[in-house]
Amino acid sequence: QVQLVESGGGLVQAGGSLRLSCAASGRTFSSYGMGWFRQAPGKEREFVAAISWSGGITTYADSVKGRFTISRDNAKNTVYLQMNSLKPEDTAVYYCAAARVGGTRSHSYEYDYWGQGTQVTVSS
Repeated sequence: QVQLVESGGGLVQAGGSLRLSCAASGRTFSSYGMGWFRQAPGKEREFVAAISWSGGITTYADSVKGRFTISRDNAKNTVYLQMNSLKPEDTAVYYCAAARVGGTRSHSYEYDYWGQGTQVTVSS
């Protein structure tokens, strides 16, 4: 069992930056593929970024490529999402997710564990 707790969300002006963190419990964190998803009001949950168990492979949604960076620190059981050049359309609840399969996954059904989410609001 893995428990995930996100933090770092908040209100920021367009063009600003935020760094989200996701702290995971469990001794097998380093074997899990990790991902970030987001859900805006009235919209479906969408993929943002994913990272392999070693951190060597990352994938991004086209909408965030070049602005967001996913990383992980297996010694701290934590995955991060650095978000730069934020836009109002980035406003959403951001969720961290863990997949037993250690590669990168871009579909929500491929993930086994989810955090409770953290709100990110970008004002124009």
